[in-house]
Amino acid sequence: MKFSKFIWIPVMVAFLAFTIQIVDQVLAPLVPPAGNAGFGWIAFQAWAMYFMAGCNVEGGIKTFIGYANGIIASILIMTLGATLMPSLGFFGFPVAVFAIVIPVIALERVPWADFVPSVFVGAGVFFGFMSYVPGATFTGAATTEIIYCALGLFYGYVTIKLRTAYENSVQKNEPANADSAQTRAS
Repeated sequence: MKFSKFIWIPVMVAFLAFTIQIVDQVLAPLVPPAGNAGFGWIAFQAWAMYFMAGCNVEGGIKTFIGYANGIIASILIMTLGATLMPSLGFFGFPVAVFAIVIPVIALERVPWADFVPSVFVGAGVFFGFMSYVPGATFTGAATTEIIYCALGLFYGYVTIKLRTAYENSVQKNEPANADSAQTRAS
């Protein structure tokens, strides 16, 4: 594909990024916590995870399930760690992490929950939210993360649909025997 035709793909993605920022600014006052300044970064991570999961609906569903499992794992770690702190002190949270990571990694063997990287990203987002958002609650953080995850996955889906349609259109209009090195250089 000639660069003059390829450039429309980055323009399309930039436009989608433009619109996701608008959606984030509209959503911000509607989702927890009060005074939300926006969590579009969660949507951007989920958008990228859609590509990492194979650029298809099945991968998107697995990513969403992974984010939910990451939230659950985070809540379990925080709850268990706090419970163990009085008796284990310094080792309360490390033991909680050890105990919860075993079933998380075992998810590799569970169909529809086997995209473990999304569990870790989902957990990281949740831990970050709980650590840096004043007044965050488990319910508020989980709700916000799931909403923005779904938004990002939707944008991943739209990106692939638009890009595929555009590339198919371009391919129909290009000569069948075009030298790919020559067309990339143009």
